[in-house]
Amino acid sequence: MSIAGVNHLALVCRDMAETTRFYTEVLGMPLIKTVQLPDGGQHFFFDCGGGSSLAFFWWADGPPAAPGIASVKAFPLEARTAVGSMNHIAFSVPEDELETWRQRLVEAGVETFPMVVNHDDSEMGVARKNHEGVFVRSVYFTDPNGIMMELAAFTRPFTPADVRHAPGSARTPAEV
Repeated sequence: MSIAGVNHLALVCRDMAETTRFYTEVLGMPLIKTVQLPDGGQHFFFDCGGGSSLAFFWWADGPPAAPGIASVKAFPLEARTAVGSMNHIAFSVPEDELETWRQRLVEAGVETFPMVVNHDDSEMGVARKNHEGVFVRSVYFTDPNGIMMELAAFTRPFTPADVRHAPGSARTPAEV
């Protein structure tokens, strides 16, 4: 048995019509399935490529958003979220399209991080300019629900040398 990839990621939106417009018109993700739920809610699926879908639930009386708990409050300064939350979702795009995507988002009125971000292994984790140590380049933005999104392009394949940190733990050694 093996995992073959992500089937879908299910999120919650504040307004299904607004969310559908954003994902179909701004991001170009076709709406592929709609479900009317017995409790009055809805569950819609959008094709995000590679056989994967992004899905949204909506209820008219759903609880409000909780930035800083269930979603990022303010990237990059307040990016921590609670255990069990979804911090952000990253979609793969070709590296040479990153700036075009950023401009498309800006033209659609979507607030984006002001530049393509170059992630590297430096102490800060980012570089002002692209260089051979950059492993992924990204454009960050939020959708109409305040969900943080990333358009990301890996710049090189990963090797065993890229796995060099032990996993952290909140447990004290006596509890392990």
